[in-house]
Amino acid sequence: MVESLPPLYALRAFEVAARSSSFTRAAEELCLTQSAISRHIRTLENQFGCRLFERHGPRLVLTEVGQRLARELKSGFRIIEDACLPLRANSGQLRLKAPSTLTMRWLLRVLERLKQEQPALAVQMASVWMDFDHVDFYAEPYDCAILLGNGQFGAGVEACKLFDEWLIPIGPPQVLEGPAWTLARLREAELIHPSADRRDWRRWLQGQPSPGLAEQVRLDRGNVFDTLDQAISAAMGGHGLSIGDLHLVAEDIRCGRVGLPFPHAVASGDAYYLVWLRDGPRQEAIARLRSFLLSQVTRIDDFELHYIASATQPITM
Repeated sequence: MVESLPPLYALRAFEVAARSSSFTRAAEELCLTQSAISRHIRTLENQFGCRLFERHGPRLVLTEVGQRLARELKSGFRIIEDACLPLRANSGQLRLKAPSTLTMRWLLRVLERLKQEQPALAVQMASVWMDFDHVDFYAEPYDCAILLGNGQFGAGVEACKLFDEWLIPIGPPQVLEGPAWTLARLREAELIHPSADRRDWRRWLQGQPSPGLAEQVRLDRGNVFDTLDQAISAAMGGHGLSIGDLHLVAEDIRCGRVGLPFPHAVASGDAYYLVWLRDGPRQEAIARLRSFLLSQVTRIDDFELHYIASATQPITM
């Protein structure tokens, strides 16, 4: 007699939680509650008689057994996905993964225009939180994705650059009131970090013509947020200085919703790319989406170029 398998939904919950290292993000991806994910994991642990995860403070870490199971399930779910893909492809839905900040500040508007201008090209978007943008086409149910990166996304993956990331400090409009912003004032300012590793402030400081600024400003202080969009909202609300992507906050700057204490934009070295599998089944639809996205990208205009060119001006000490 074949021993009964664990519930498929529990195995799926574990696979997503293992991939994202978070019950919260697994719940968001599967449209469940965090407690439901926890129950599914407990179901598996009870059935297997072993621990799959361990907690080290706020961090969720797979046990050795959990790592082995996660690897095998990743391959298994990809086999299931491949079996279903031809049927899904016939539905006409192009499945797109995108980071949450880009979605809220640019992509939603673009997809609305796409729906109006090309209603036959149906795009099902999933806005996903990602600390470092990533997609695994062999484990995740997407045909394509928009990711922030350096253009290298792995073997067999094609990429088309949409626009570069330019980092610039932002705050509320009132941030421009009072004395001029100097390095000394920046040292005392309340900083906001869009990611736990504080990489955006570090990149901006390192990109300034005055050497050694990253060592002169303490980056271990300030509030940390999950997403760039949250950090932008906090800065606009007057809770400190954050780093924004010039392309994504340009309209807020034009409308006076954002103040620039240091109007010096610095290239992060990354850009937003549309990526897809070279041998994927939806090449024609992806090509149409690629052409439309490129047509919607606002090229750097004189307004943005002003802040990019001013990056050569050193910060007043």
